[in-house]
Amino acid sequence: MALFAGWVAFPLLKTAGFAGLVASAAATTALATSTVPPVPMAKPYAANPANPPVPGEKPLLSKSDTSTPVRTVVPTRAAMPIVLDEGEDSILSALGHTPPLDLESEAPARRRVAIGRGDTLVKLMVREGVDRRIAHQAAVAIGKVHDPRRLRPGQNVTMVFRRDASGKPRLSNVRLDANVERSVVAHRRDDGGFQGEAIDHPLVADALAHRGRIDGSLFQAANAQGVPAKVTIELIKLFSFDVDFQRDIQPGDGFRLLYQAYRDANGDLAKTGDILFAELQVAGKTLPLYRFEMKDGSVEYFNDKGESVRKALLKTPVDGARLSSRFGRRRHPVLGYTKMHRGVDFAAPRGTPVVAAGDGKIEHAGRKGAYGKYIRIRHNSDFKTAYAHLRAYARGIRSGRRVRQGQVIGYVGSTGRSTGAHLHYEVLRGNRQVNPLGLKLPTGRKLNGKAKRRFFAARSELDQRYSAAIAAPVRLAAE
Repeated sequence: MALFAGWVAFPLLKTAGFAGLVASAAATTALATSTVPPVPMAKPYAANPANPPVPGEKPLLSKSDTSTPVRTVVPTRAAMPIVLDEGEDSILSALGHTPPLDLESEAPARRRVAIGRGDTLVKLMVREGVDRRIAHQAAVAIGKVHDPRRLRPGQNVTMVFRRDASGKPRLSNVRLDANVERSVVAHRRDDGGFQGEAIDHPLVADALAHRGRIDGSLFQAANAQGVPAKVTIELIKLFSFDVDFQRDIQPGDGFRLLYQAYRDANGDLAKTGDILFAELQVAGKTLPLYRFEMKDGSVEYFNDKGESVRKALLKTPVDGARLSSRFGRRRHPVLGYTKMHRGVDFAAPRGTPVVAAGDGKIEHAGRKGAYGKYIRIRHNSDFKTAYAHLRAYARGIRSGRRVRQGQVIGYVGSTGRSTGAHLHYEVLRGNRQVNPLGLKLPTGRKLNGKAKRRFFAARSELDQRYSAAIAAPVRLAAE
């Protein structure tokens, strides 16, 4: 049913808040707008001419390799009387425009709102006009089938109101969408109380494949092909041992990708899972990786030779940074004379997270002269890394604490002898600083014997799954 009245539609469409509700913060693709019927309908499967079957496909991409991105259409709605409809009134509510209940209609009225930071179920329902005593009863019923401590901002709550004999609106039931696989409902009983019930939504496992040419950043190229931001971020992390994404990526490079996907009963994508196979073509080199489950149940990623892609240290401990100063002699920006620079500097906005380059134990976390706020991590008997000019330390970071590779340890700043926000990063080998950019790091685990033969079989299966998935019809977004 139509939701927006003419006097509401225009100011709402002008607000930045409305755009934030319908677009991902990571998305860079503009949303198209068209007038469609009020009820969203999913398009049927359609063959994607950009992804024909490619038996024995060569890993390097041609300039014409591209796939059709998923297009999201934001419907505009005609001016009609405001009538509550499930899922639609949450837009008005989130913008501070809570529509009134339609008491003239015989049909039940639904109000869907998202849980905010600091909300409880009772607080949310009372704010939406439910009597506090009734709200408490409904929340207690839900609490018997779902831990209330697992409430998270962004989860949706749908309240259904029906008119009682006197014509007053009365809460009929409340549904909490805990996640894509489970909802919990409090139904109103004949005696006026509430009964809690958990409803499971089975998902069907699938796999989605993408490929594309990189002309800007990998994130932009993946987004243009419809790859979810969560998957792209994981992809970047997996390749960060071998690829410096700020300097190594060049126009004309490419990628291929296969990842787990789960669909709901309507066939729509409900959530994504692990990356199964990925490949980057960078500067004429092909870098493939495959997901492989070990006998003990642990999961690792290996290249096509059965060597772990995980290295002792990451090449870059801060995302989105610009290399502003290299290792070697330079004119010091503060002291004004030529001096050996025993690390590399990464310019980044103040507050950008800094991560541990590898597993290890913190030797020092505190101020250190010209370094300002400083962290040094011992990774093994040979290697240490140091991070200087930090603005602040992450929660729990202190001397003696163990950290994991990729864990946030601090934030970019300009403390100590510094002229602007940046990270000064050092790698120490045998307590002597070495050039982090020229360091050749050993690979991790290498598969042998039966494990290697199992991996080669799994690799062959994933190659076949990618070829089948890239040639499959593409499910378009609901319009």
